[in-house]
Amino acid sequence: MKKKPKLSFWQIWNLSFGFLGVQIGYSLQNSNTSSILQSLGADLSHLSYFWLAAPVAGLIIQPIVGMFSDGTWTRFGRRIPYILGGAIISTIALLLMPNCPVLLAFAPLAMGALILLFMDLSFNVTMQPFRALVTDMLDDSQKTEGFVIQTFLINLGAVIGALLPLIMTWCGVSDSAVEGGVSKHIAYSYYIGGGILLLTVLVTAFKVKEYPPAEFAEYNETEEASAAPAEKPGFITLMRNIPKTMLELGVTQFFSWAALFLMWNYLKPLITSSFIDAAGTSVNIGAAETWTGVLNAVYPVPACIASIFMTQIANRFGNKPVYAACLLSGAVGYLGLTLIHNQYLLMVPMVFIGIAWAGILAMPYSILSRAIDARSSGAYMGIFNFTITIPQIVMGLVGGSVVSLVKNSILSGRGYETMSAVEKVTVDSQAAAWMIGIAAAFMLIAAISVFFVKEKRIEQQ
Repeated sequence: MKKKPKLSFWQIWNLSFGFLGVQIGYSLQNSNTSSILQSLGADLSHLSYFWLAAPVAGLIIQPIVGMFSDGTWTRFGRRIPYILGGAIISTIALLLMPNCPVLLAFAPLAMGALILLFMDLSFNVTMQPFRALVTDMLDDSQKTEGFVIQTFLINLGAVIGALLPLIMTWCGVSDSAVEGGVSKHIAYSYYIGGGILLLTVLVTAFKVKEYPPAEFAEYNETEEASAAPAEKPGFITLMRNIPKTMLELGVTQFFSWAALFLMWNYLKPLITSSFIDAAGTSVNIGAAETWTGVLNAVYPVPACIASIFMTQIANRFGNKPVYAACLLSGAVGYLGLTLIHNQYLLMVPMVFIGIAWAGILAMPYSILSRAIDARSSGAYMGIFNFTITIPQIVMGLVGGSVVSLVKNSILSGRGYETMSAVEKVTVDSQAAAWMIGIAAAFMLIAAISVFFVKEKRIEQQ
């Protein structure tokens, strides 16, 4: 088999540069969706149902996009047409989200839910081919580096997206909460994030030249015709032939992504009690929203730093020990969130969570990319996304019920609706702490499960 050419650092960088912009948009969504929906009238116990939009979209879209892109061979490339098309739609969704009350004044929450689904569908169309693009273009010896660089760019985007609302306030944009609407600093952040997303994807689209069918076939020991077969394997066939490694990784993925979903849902209500004034008479919701964005910007920073060294560490100790250590760090971080109540000290557990995030974004894809057929890499990367979306769907379906049970236990018969705003925030924060505690246990289970994954050895060159 002919070896793929070694790509330079900047060539590998360009493969994933568009993911920087996508992650800025995704980070804005993660940091602000709960706040936006609550401002439009959503109750805490219902938030997890709205968050189902993202995993449901990924569950449906990513395998479809993967399968179609495996058989797409155009002069623009194999994956690029999907990346570019999804980016355009994602930009439109980001521009629409802050305008829900204007677009449908009599039912802004319904419009918010609809645009959230629209946004998640387009994000998934854009994101999925980036994973397959790295697999297509890089030799096995460079795949860990490729996914680590992708991880670095994802986390850089997460920092930018999470900090944009704070940057807007520094620029003089008001962060005052708007009853029944979206505050200006959040709205402007969405507009700027959408513009950056489109620009970064255009860089990848114009800088990356994918291998044509004949060349791709040489690199993967296939005939040119079979590199893009007329009859692509169907979904059932692909599912029957799933590599055992993918199933083993699926257990780890389930618990780690369930933990992440719980954090994204309940971080803001968890920390809001830290913004009750000294007299205990009022709570600054706007400041809590901004600080949630700050904390969401903290954990990608150590993730970026960890990703810089991850290739060398993994080459020395192996992917599995590094992956397990990262997940264990996440368990420590989640436990810390439940124990710390000072807004500034909350940054410490986010550092541990950031290390886990770096491992989650890089290690499973590096392990999996060596175990799948290159001709169906897009489809299998899409199917692998089941291990990300299914745990989130499960948590979305049961999370609201668990929160309700926890709140009822905390209330002990007291009427929630008759409480003051400060009392409600305190109860919600305590319930959220229980959910983050569950996330800590999930991350610990994920770390243990890594050692049951069997990994293909890399050929030394």
